[in-house]
This record gives sequence, C-alpha cells and structure tokens, in this order.
Amino acid sequence: MDVDLTHPATYRAALEYLFARVSGGWKLGLETTRALLSIVGDPQHGLAAFHVAGTNGKGSVVSTLDALLRARGLRVGRYTSPHLVDFRERIAVNGVAISEAAVVDFIARWTPDVERLGATFFEATTCMAFDHFARERVDVAVLEVGLGGRLDSTNVVVPLAAGVTSIGLDHQQYLGDTLEAIAREKAGIFKAGVPAGIGEPDPSIRALLADLARRADSSPVLVVADEWPLDDIEVDAGGTAFTLHAHGKARRLRTPLVGRYQAANTATALAMLELAGGTYAASAADAERALATVAIPGRFQWCGNVIFDVAHNPAGTAVLCETLATLRPPRPLVCLLTVLRDKDWRAMMTTLAAHVDGFVLSAPPSIPADRAWALSEPVEFARAQGWRAQAEPDFDRALLLARDGAETTLITGSFHTVGDAMSRLQVSPFVG
Repeated sequence: MDVDLTHPATYRAALEYLFARVSGGWKLGLETTRALLSIVGDPQHGLAAFHVAGTNGKGSVVSTLDALLRARGLRVGRYTSPHLVDFRERIAVNGVAISEAAVVDFIARWTPDVERLGATFFEATTCMAFDHFARERVDVAVLEVGLGGRLDSTNVVVPLAAGVTSIGLDHQQYLGDTLEAIAREKAGIFKAGVPAGIGEPDPSIRALLADLARRADSSPVLVVADEWPLDDIEVDAGGTAFTLHAHGKARRLRTPLVGRYQAANTATALAMLELAGGTYAASAADAERALATVAIPGRFQWCGNVIFDVAHNPAGTAVLCETLATLRPPRPLVCLLTVLRDKDWRAMMTTLAAHVDGFVLSAPPSIPADRAWALSEPVEFARAQGWRAQAEPDFDRALLLARDGAETTLITGSFHTVGDAMSRLQVSPFVG
C-alpha cells in the first residue's frame, strides 16, 4: 500500500497503513515479531514486565496491575487490545496514550522492514509498543496477550510474572475447540524460572493450568482459587467488595470494577505482584487505597441510563448477565447487540434474553465486512424463540431505537459495538 508519511497530517494515513496489515486471519508465531524487534533495536530486552493471558478478565487484571504499580510511583507502560475508539488506547505510559506523532514516526521509520518481513498489524503494533516503552524509559510494563499466548507476538518477553485468567471457548479456529486445548495455548506464556499466577475459577481447568505451569518449570506457581480463597463478595453500581484470605489473614478489599468475577481478577493481579517480589509485592500489600484508582472502559461501565460491556463470547455474556441480575437496572431494558459472525451469538442471545426486554440488532461501521453477521439470521432466531427483536442496519438509527422508551440501554456484543456507540455518545475511552 502506497502511503504518504511525509506530510505533517499523517496520523490517519499511518493508521490506514497499519490496518491494511489486517488480513483475513491471524498469523500466529514469533519469528516475524523477533525479526522486526531485532531491526528496531530489541527494545523488549531488559524490559521488566507482567504478562497476562486469558479468554476473559485479562483486561481487568492488566488495568489493576497498572493502577497498583503506578500507586508505588513507578512509570508504567500498558499494552492492551483491541481499542474501543482510538488506536492510541492500546499503548499508554502512566495513563497517557501514545501520541499521534509517535505512531506516525514509527510507521514512517520502519515501513520498509514491515513490508519486507510481511509483518501483520498486531506484530507491527506490538513492536511499536515495546519501542515506545523503551523511549519513554518505563520502569515496568503490563502486557495483555492479543490471542492465545504460546504464539502471540507479546510472548517474546521473559516477564517478572505471568498470569492466566479465566478460560472460555473463543477463537476456536486458532486455539482449539475444547477448554483444555485453549488452556494449553494460554499456558504457553509460562516460562522456566518465572512465577505463574492462575485465576481460573473452574477446578479442573485451573488444575490443568497449574500442571502446565509446573511442566514449564515456572516457579513458584500460585493458584488463586485454591490458595487465596474469596468470600463475602458484594456488588453494587459503584464496584465490587470482597474478602481475600491469604497467609492466614483476611483482607477486605474493594475495586471500582463491577461484577463478582472482578474479585477473582483483582486477586489474580495481587497474586502476580506478590509473586514478582520486592517493590512489586509491596504494591500488593498496600492495595487497599490504590485499588480505588483502577479504571477500564467498557467493562460494565454504567453512564446515565446506558450500560457498556464488551462481552463478546458466551462466557463473557454469562458474567455480564450475572451482574445485571445482581444490580437490577431500571426496566424496560433494551439491548443493542452486534456480534461478530465467528462468535456463538446464539448462545449469547439466549443468555441475554432472560435479562432484557428486547433486542435492537445492528452492524457498527467499524466491523470489518468479512466479520459482520447477517442481520436476518439473529432476527429470525430471536423471533423463533418469542423474543422482541428488530434489525436496523444503520447504527446511528439503531442507537436511537435502543434508547427510545428504554429506562436502561445495554450496549454489548463486541468491542466494535461498544466503541462505535461510545464515539457517538461522546463517552471517552481514555481512562487514567
């Protein structure tokens, strides 16, 4: 793709170039990432980092780690994906997103090598993140796996601690069609001599993850649900409180993140900090006040009469509905829903139907055409089940329909759905 990256106003051109690197599928493997990083100067070498994988919950763990480390006065890089509204959300230092100029500079400088190596969007973006963290001289980085773990571009680091959150059925075409197969891919981030934290709630899957960590010679291995039990979990619109039992002591903690599952996510982040030792462990020990600064957009984010949630697979939808049942937002509750065609949208709709009064089904403009669902299918499915549902291809009109007459509007199904709605409702995706 020919892109002019010499003109001052080239941020959009740089993004067009990057997104042109998104092909019809993911390219799993570390060779290209390592080759590009070598050319850039291997900025990942010597980088102190926390590495987080999982089907659901990893974004919350990353945000909790980020907040707790910054509370200790550390300069913290954060790399997450995908973004909601602006690409720059993916790469931040102390909550400040990478500048447009820095994005343009990286693309302009390394375009020939990206082209020559055939680097994908995610490979190039991962290298950009490491380069930015090196230039910004971060003390520590918190890295979210993009897809899987073993062959994900972020898996070029040797971290201070590696953590795996919950495992669910997602991206089966790449990771396998059973929870056990997916767990094995996620466990690929465990490394010899590196501590491993496991946040999975299911007994058999967490036992498998622990076994895989030990086979990788990770040390020590901490299984949160077995060694740090949680109880007295209380959820309200302002967050989640819980009691954590560790080392023979009980601590009452509270996170601003909403949902019972956020107790386990918080405990997983604390476990990873303790496993890393030193000042990192001190961050976990002093967590009570620092937890109040945790923030992540799009995870049961309740703004006025609108709830945003990026649940995009059946497991994520199940925990979303658990929170809806706990908080009981005002009814009628209408769900604006868009799901990518490769997800199990039937299971997601079936779970949601018990908690909402109707669906508005649409297609956000940011969804790639080859991943957009055919609206006729979910409408027919909903009506066959006796649910209220209407299709509106125009996303702006769909947003109006979902809010018209509703006491609460739930916007969910994908990052695209939430991001496009946030953009239109002028809700900022940038959080400190």
